[in-house]
Amino acid sequence: MNEKITIVVIGGSAREDAESVKAGKWVAEEGHKREDVEVILVNPRDFTLPLDGGPEHGRDARYSEITAKADAFFIVTPEYNNSYPGSIKRLLDSEDENYFHKPIMLAGVSSGQWGGVRACIALQPVCHSLGLMNIPKKLYFPKVQEIFDEQGGMKLEYVENYQKNVQAAYDELLWFARALKAAKR
Repeated sequence: MNEKITIVVIGGSAREDAESVKAGKWVAEEGHKREDVEVILVNPRDFTLPLDGGPEHGRDARYSEITAKADAFFIVTPEYNNSYPGSIKRLLDSEDENYFHKPIMLAGVSSGQWGGVRACIALQPVCHSLGLMNIPKKLYFPKVQEIFDEQGGMKLEYVENYQKNVQAAYDELLWFARALKAAKR
């Protein structure tokens, strides 16, 4: 068996009622089912950072420790006004060397029919500038309010399709994580 790969799933936003938190938790739960993955779920609300700036303007030591352990990242971002939330941008801005040459999978979440595709597009150049390796495959959760129930569980009629898609996303992310980890050695 391959060595375990540590994947940090960043899900949601700082908004109290963010539906994207449900999708982020679900993506993390699906990762926990795999024997080849250790998943660390991160909610931007759980960290204290100054509103603006890079690593030199403040870090949260807990988040720095998590990013240092990560072999790969999986961001599940809501789409607000055709982009991603500032809380995810601030998390990304708070680190730099801990992202370099690590792969990232993006998943978009929206209440509309586009599923967060514009948020994922907007995040790509940010990830690139941080040295993260964008994986071409993406995952989308359109009309998120119809996919998950009030408790955050995925409704049965969606499970089979989304499980297939998220496991394919993990397969792709793991391939890149292993390749990059081997190249660093």
